[in-house]
Amino acid sequence: MWTLTGLLTLVWALSLLYGEWFSYMVPSMWTCSWPHRSSSSPNDVSSSDYVKVAVVADPQLMDRTSHSLAPKSLALEIAQFYTDLYMRRAFLSAVLPLNPDVILFMGDYFDGGYILSDEEWHESVGRIRHIFNLDVLRKMSSKKMYFISGNHDIGYAAFNSKNPEIIKRYETEFGARNFKVAIGEFEFIAVDAQTLDGNPEKQITSESWTFLKNAMEGANSNQRVLLTHIPLYRPDWTPCGPHRSSPVINQRIHRAHDQEIVYQNYITEESSKTLLELIKPAMVLSGHDHDLCTVRHMSKHGPIKEHTLGTVSWQQGNLYPSYMLLSARNSTSSSSIVEVTTTEEALLTQICFLPMQTHIYIWYLSLFVMTLVIALFWPANEVRISRKIEAAMSYTSSIFKSLSSKVKEKNEDENCEYEEIWDAEGTMHLIKKTRKISPPAVGGNAVDRGSAVMRANARKGPNTESQTTEHAINVGPVRTSRSRAKMVCWRLLQFLRAILIIAALNLPLYVFLVFKDWI
Repeated sequence: MWTLTGLLTLVWALSLLYGEWFSYMVPSMWTCSWPHRSSSSPNDVSSSDYVKVAVVADPQLMDRTSHSLAPKSLALEIAQFYTDLYMRRAFLSAVLPLNPDVILFMGDYFDGGYILSDEEWHESVGRIRHIFNLDVLRKMSSKKMYFISGNHDIGYAAFNSKNPEIIKRYETEFGARNFKVAIGEFEFIAVDAQTLDGNPEKQITSESWTFLKNAMEGANSNQRVLLTHIPLYRPDWTPCGPHRSSPVINQRIHRAHDQEIVYQNYITEESSKTLLELIKPAMVLSGHDHDLCTVRHMSKHGPIKEHTLGTVSWQQGNLYPSYMLLSARNSTSSSSIVEVTTTEEALLTQICFLPMQTHIYIWYLSLFVMTLVIALFWPANEVRISRKIEAAMSYTSSIFKSLSSKVKEKNEDENCEYEEIWDAEGTMHLIKKTRKISPPAVGGNAVDRGSAVMRANARKGPNTESQTTEHAINVGPVRTSRSRAKMVCWRLLQFLRAILIIAALNLPLYVFLVFKDWI
């Protein structure tokens, strides 16, 4: 049977297996699937009827600008490692197993990307490639990847308009900031949102608006999806739907003395209206906010739904990281079974939540404290669990028995008397006898004290009385300070042995689970 140490070892092993491995597989195995397969449409659909698109937003890799941590400090290195490890596990175990055809990255790949030196930039790019397995995916013809620029990558208009080299090194690694691509029946139009509200006389701003106008001049009849890192304007206190976990943030825009944008969390109202009227999108996808938000914009062409995605990182202020699965109707599908009549049927979305890493670490800490307390204060560290369970059941049973026999015992005690008998060695014994009805005799060696009778039944001799008195004082054993010290040492040794066994079996397991995903 298992001992207490074995039980704690098993609990730790199961916790590590779930927290470091199985929890990342849950989305792709049970809780998340492609929306065209889980939709309530009565018609059957095949895998070729839709293009499967995975959308990932705001990984925002930690660097020397994050959380005011000192560059190259141990705290920063640990935070970087576990944040990168989480996103790599999430991408490899929750996103890729769903076999997407297209992967959209919605910007903010770095935390301070636009102010990093070239050396720091290339180091961060290497981390991004490793986390999302970009080098391998770029060699696969069956998967396409597209990258939208974010404010943490190239800065806002006040910065990037004066530092064109930042734009150049971004485009060298991730491609054009403004582009159009056909995915299924839809045209996905990506725009560099950081430049839209800049000075229209500056080249970087005029380039973005010129691209949008040119893209629409040669546009075909396909419906469009607008991709922008910064969300479109929404009135203050606009509700964001049931998946929002943080308070709604109202619009904030800060400009420099030359009216260039220094910070903004939404595109201005004027630019948002122009985008909606120019692009006429069926849907808008955005990021930047780090939390989920679904709103409807009203335009001349009808309501337009915008999905703002949450961050994929657990270190960016959101306890519930997530990503999106999007199914876009395939224009090349040869199936005639499915007849799509509305945009909502042709463009389906599903939000997928990733493991709550903060809660996992809280459970580890709680389990660590419980392990210390149980191993140190449990009456016997190696007592068998089955005996403890049996004792608990026996104790519960005795409570019911005691309640039923309480009255009977009380009546029996009233008809009994106890005699104190001293043997030849001077040890006292209590003997229970039935009380006599007749009154006690006067005289003799017996002395009545209530219902107890004291009688000297020791060996005869002149020192009988003194021996009896001496032994009556030492009724029970007295624990010495030496025995207490031995008990404490024994308990500490048992505690250390239990902790060492638990650590010896689970630390290798933890190291294996960590590095199997990182390498």
